[in-house]
Amino acid sequence: MTRTEEFEQLRPLLFSIAYRILSSVSEAEDAVQETWLRYELSSTRPASARAFLSAVVTRISIDVLRSARLRREEYVGSWFPEPLLTDPYEDPEHAAELADSLSMASLLLLERLSPPERAVFVLREVFAFGFPEIASAVGRSEAACRQLAVRARHHMDAGRPRFETDRREREELAERFFDALREGNVDGLRELLATDVSMVADSGGKAPQWARGFFGAGQVSRVLAALLPPFTRIGGVVEPHRVNGQPGAIFRDPDGRVLNTWTLDILDGRIQTIRTVSNPDKLGHVGPVADAWAVLRATQRVRQDSD
Repeated sequence: MTRTEEFEQLRPLLFSIAYRILSSVSEAEDAVQETWLRYELSSTRPASARAFLSAVVTRISIDVLRSARLRREEYVGSWFPEPLLTDPYEDPEHAAELADSLSMASLLLLERLSPPERAVFVLREVFAFGFPEIASAVGRSEAACRQLAVRARHHMDAGRPRFETDRREREELAERFFDALREGNVDGLRELLATDVSMVADSGGKAPQWARGFFGAGQVSRVLAALLPPFTRIGGVVEPHRVNGQPGAIFRDPDGRVLNTWTLDILDGRIQTIRTVSNPDKLGHVGPVADAWAVLRATQRVRQDSD
């Protein structure tokens, strides 16, 4: 097998590691590309390409994360991970860990960890790397990595959300939700929402913002019922889609361009959180990006005409 073939075979794993450390599709892709350049220029072939390349992409991701955290501290409004529609890496033996670690809620929880803790947690708990490999990747002793793993696991377990395990039930509830949404059915929406549901958006100051968000089943259902019918009347499309392994949707303007993505956190048969990513800088990998301000103006005109 050539070096190029070896790398391409491992590319899905490398991207999945980098994305979980960085919560950014674009930064993960850059980290993988940098890993390839270093591998290509290396004068020797490692005994294990998987261990070597995983270590390289992890070290690059840790360095990127340290600088990215400074930018995130100055971010306008709520900050969410870049939405990922499909995880390129599959491993049946660790499918549950892979799916859980991909959710928006889990990625936001990972933000609380230090870069080394986050890397150790991802490599150990998600991808089941051994501590010798992890120590090489993060540049710490095995004993230090074990301590980092314990601390990271403690932080994650303390705040980890417990979502519905039955995928079919979640998908059915999401389908009912989006049907009620298109119809502007306030009562239908309210019965699917948790009493303390929250709806929050990441616009980065570059798209229409929902103030600090909407909270409570009454307020959220009324806002949704008011916003969506005018959106569909101008030709907007709600396209149900799994986003970060969760039920969600891609919203598109009349020309099919991406307006935003939604993810739904579901627990006990109710929607607990609705997270929207509308920052255009985070949507380019999903498809051509819509002019959200133009869509808002068109929607507002329709609402005013119907009043």
